[in-house]
Amino acid sequence: MTDTAQLRRRLADDITGHGLTEPAWRRAIEDVPREVFLSDAVFRRGQDAQGVTVYRPLRRQEVTADKWLAMAYSNETWVTQVDGIDADNATGPVHGLPTSSSTLPSLVVRMLEAAGIGEGDRVREIGTGTGFSTAVLCHRLGDDLITSVEVDPAVGARARRALHGLGYSPSLVIGDGLNERQAGVEFDRIVATCSVRSIPYPWLWQLRPGGTITTCLGGWMQASGLVHITVQEDGSATGRFTGEQTAFMLARPHQPPPRLTFTMHSGVPRPTGLDPSRLWSWTGRFLAQLAAPSAELLGAGAQVILLDTATGSQAWTEVDGSGWTVHQRGPLPLWDAVEHAFERWERAGAPEQDRFGLTVAEDQRVWIGDPSGPSWLLPS
Repeated sequence: MTDTAQLRRRLADDITGHGLTEPAWRRAIEDVPREVFLSDAVFRRGQDAQGVTVYRPLRRQEVTADKWLAMAYSNETWVTQVDGIDADNATGPVHGLPTSSSTLPSLVVRMLEAAGIGEGDRVREIGTGTGFSTAVLCHRLGDDLITSVEVDPAVGARARRALHGLGYSPSLVIGDGLNERQAGVEFDRIVATCSVRSIPYPWLWQLRPGGTITTCLGGWMQASGLVHITVQEDGSATGRFTGEQTAFMLARPHQPPPRLTFTMHSGVPRPTGLDPSRLWSWTGRFLAQLAAPSAELLGAGAQVILLDTATGSQAWTEVDGSGWTVHQRGPLPLWDAVEHAFERWERAGAPEQDRFGLTVAEDQRVWIGDPSGPSWLLPS
């Protein structure tokens, strides 16, 4: 049988290579047995015969014990639920979007470090998931300081069993972590293991002045950025993106509406000087998402398709000689908005994401440089 203590040390070494610096988080990774939180099956991502993404269940009994442990202690994300279907209960391949997972440990730790969590901090975790990150928090701070909220009752029940089986007893809540406010409790830190399109205001209301929110700001173009904001005395909050290329799955209420079919329609053509392939870079995709927050990004390479889920507006590009042509259709000129965002970004010096920031007040704005710089409203 594989020595799990040795596997945990190797995982901690791997995470250290990905930027782990605090010894207390390393000790947590070395001590918390991740395999306890994987249940009896996980999903593996693949493609079906038509090239569409599909998730196939892999059950613990289908591999050797050593193989399963090697999977548990790899620095990888293991999807445990797709569109509400648990890997344990899947009878075959499942199409859809992941809705719960055991996130890769290096991302969990990078987020906890970015949150600046220190001894004595009272932490509210949004998204218990399998419970692994909750256990890491409990190891560092103690059970009494941790509250974790999970929207899915079955997922929450499994996490509770795993945590209690290891002797951890944090406050575990089944409910809407985005909108429900916990009466009579004030937190120092909120960390979210899901992405959000904008910051839920109830998060601010549960923090003391000087408290912080650390979360991934994501959207329907699958772009995201890890942001750390601090609540001010007046109840607003502001802070910056870390610049790390991190991503969590979107919170369920923030996911795009289902799209069963897509038909690309003809539109009004014009030349464009913006190379469509630039939208596939980390910062490029983030800019496009800020410019057209209700649009999805489809296609590949020089073939970019923007589809607005609210109005049905479309923009799509094609190579035209040595340049590109864009076709736009519908009430929203999507490509115009994206071009304008790139122009403003370039005039600001084309900075990486760590020069971006976020202010949450009566509205929410992502800005470059400082709050007076170029900015974009987030969806409400």
